Amino acid sequence: MRRLVMVFIAGICLLVHTALWGAHPLITDDAGTQGRGNWQVEVSGQYDSDRETRNGASRESTGIQVATTLSYGMAEKADLVLGLPYRWGKVKEDGVTRYDEKGISDATVEVKWRFFERDGLSFALKPGVRIPTGDDEKGLGAGRIGYHASLIASKEAAPWAFHMNVGYIGNENKADEEKHLWQASLAATYEAFKGLKIAGNIGIERNRDKAAGKDPVFALGGFIYSLSERVDIDVGVKYGLTAPETDRSFMAGMAVRF
Repeated sequence: MRRLVMVFIAGICLLVHTALWGAHPLITDDAGTQGRGNWQVEVSGQYDSDRETRNGASRESTGIQVATTLSYGMAEKADLVLGLPYRWGKVKEDGVTRYDEKGISDATVEVKWRFFERDGLSFALKPGVRIPTGDDEKGLGAGRIGYHASLIASKEAAPWAFHMNVGYIGNENKADEEKHLWQASLAATYEAFKGLKIAGNIGIERNRDKAAGKDPVFALGGFIYSLSERVDIDVGVKYGLTAPETDRSFMAGMAVRF
């Protein structure tokens, strides 16, 4: 029974879905698309660290995620996006390891459709499906098919760019988590000089824990550097602004377009 509880706790820490995921390291998506026939492959890594005390016990959670996202321009204003993360997580309670698992997590299939664009302002819709490819008994997946959709708004005003997401998640699962979730986030980038962008992001999501009194809120800062027109690299740090959010995450990634 104790192990099942720890699997549930680890599942909450690890099941950070990829429904809203913009130009890494941003969590907030942008309304841009690849263009007909174009591809993008993005590989990103993230290290999470969280500490808390419950009922007098000290609990430390750590995790690593490596995610691969493939985007294909089905049309000039519509992309097909496939995502598959691999996760490792460990939970210690008063120094004793209670949970230690790794493996493929749940995959996602999404479509992004940019339906409006004028004077630097654009809007897009991004519905998607979460496929239960992760082992839910190990806390690596939800165990059921889920779905989500987000409305994306972007405003380009060089050297600035601003992005806003509002989303809903149908979080079908076997872990007794909240099934109806909402999200909202804002992001901005500033091109300090040619090829280098400074990125900032803030967001909130309804807590998946039905008994929780607070929702997770994060703030993120980072850099995106374009090695060429087709290759970007990035780094970022994400901080939890409320207790339910992971205390600290370190992020890095690379995107290649062809």
